[in-house]
Amino acid sequence: MNIVIAIDSLKGSLTSMEAGYAIAEGIKKADPTSNITVRPLADGGEGTVEALVSGMNGTLHTVMVTGPLGAPVKCNYGIIEHSKTAIIEMSGAAGITLVPEQKRNPLYTTTYGVGEVIKDAISKKCKRFIVGIGGSATNDGGIGMLQALGYEFLDSTGKQVSFGAIGLSELESISDEHVMPELKDCEFHVACDVTNTICGDHGCSAVFGPQKGATPSMIMQMDKWLSWYAALSREKFPNANPKQAGTGAAGGMGFAFLTFTNAVLESGIKLVLEETKLEDYIKDADIVITGEGRLDGQTAMGKAPVGVARLAKRYNKAVIAFAGSVTKEAIECNQQGIDAFFPILRSIVTLEEAMRPENAKSNLSDTAEQVFRLIHMKEDI
Repeated sequence: MNIVIAIDSLKGSLTSMEAGYAIAEGIKKADPTSNITVRPLADGGEGTVEALVSGMNGTLHTVMVTGPLGAPVKCNYGIIEHSKTAIIEMSGAAGITLVPEQKRNPLYTTTYGVGEVIKDAISKKCKRFIVGIGGSATNDGGIGMLQALGYEFLDSTGKQVSFGAIGLSELESISDEHVMPELKDCEFHVACDVTNTICGDHGCSAVFGPQKGATPSMIMQMDKWLSWYAALSREKFPNANPKQAGTGAAGGMGFAFLTFTNAVLESGIKLVLEETKLEDYIKDADIVITGEGRLDGQTAMGKAPVGVARLAKRYNKAVIAFAGSVTKEAIECNQQGIDAFFPILRSIVTLEEAMRPENAKSNLSDTAEQVFRLIHMKEDI
């Protein structure tokens, strides 16, 4: 039996590959003759670097960059050597988890560190980038990132504007005179699953600003400043389109990538599935296994496991999912290509106990073993 495993990480417990190998271990106990392939899975957000680096023979790099509050932070990113592709999570350099709740204020948080990560990858000869932009602490329209790459966002005195959204209030002109020359040869595939525009009632300030610490008055100010920034950008780059879906992602980072770099915005799970070439493995599979930490109604709306299931159904493959926990709404996953799903908890335990890596690994392996004992028995009948 040919089995392909592509399961998302069980956050706080197991990485994508660790979870996959735990399932494989259980299957082998039930059916030692099975042929199992474990592939990485992520949705373009947290865990993407780890999944793609470990699953595609990449290398992990650590660079000290400017964090969202201006203080140095260590950021990990990956490089896939054979294609000179850099895998970057914006949250590693400008993520909201890097900012204590009492210090969250998008007027002053910057994306400068993201540009520094890109710059480091370019110095290592990378020309292709996969960038996850979820979980940001910022609303600066991406100008911090662009400043690190050599773009100049200048105030009335000709000096670079301040870090954060407040810098947009100072903006008078934009210059590309000192942009890194290598940037023109780079292509960016940006994992983006939101459709918000950069401005307006559904713009990044109004929708995502509150969770980043913005007050109602800040939201109105930032929306006005971003509108001015978009208009100024369009004067220099006529193709700039602030009304394009996704331009409001990550506090306007979507707009920055589309306007100032050679970039496309893509579904995170679609991007990962294509990058890992999962379809090539699924074609020859008898059973496809996926899952994540918690299977619920949101999973059915297109999260990573459903992305795998939809791909598998193109080839009429049976799909099984394992999860740390499932909700009643998870039944909707059956309508999205997951034929059967199984929670892995085997006794009443605390959340802390369930999330211990050794327990999660054992529970995954033991549950997979029992499921495949049944499958193997039916094959023999």
